[in-house]
Amino acid sequence: MENLQDALGALFLVLGLVAVIFIIARYTYLLKKAMIEKGMQPSGSGKRMRYVDIGCIVLGLGIGLLVSSIFTTMDLGEDTTDLFIWGTILIFGALGLLTAHWLRKKEGGR
Repeated sequence: MENLQDALGALFLVLGLVAVIFIIARYTYLLKKAMIEKGMQPSGSGKRMRYVDIGCIVLGLGIGLLVSSIFTTMDLGEDTTDLFIWGTILIFGALGLLTAHWLRKKEGGR
């Protein structure tokens, strides 16, 4: 029974990753298509901003991991500790995403 659960978990993980990659690729394609239809040239700075986006998100996740390690030193129940750890990681990842969005907006406003 454990092997079946592990296999299903791995399957859902792979399907989730494929879905995320598909959504990102589709969004990028539709965005470029809309820009071309409006007569705009897709900018070359998009690659640089993409790296800034990824860097902000990964930095946010890293800070979330660092901060969440504080909860492992506390005397809390296992479920509570897991909840705090995952919540902290997700919150800091979201803050990294918001920072990337803010930087993209600031760059586009020039």
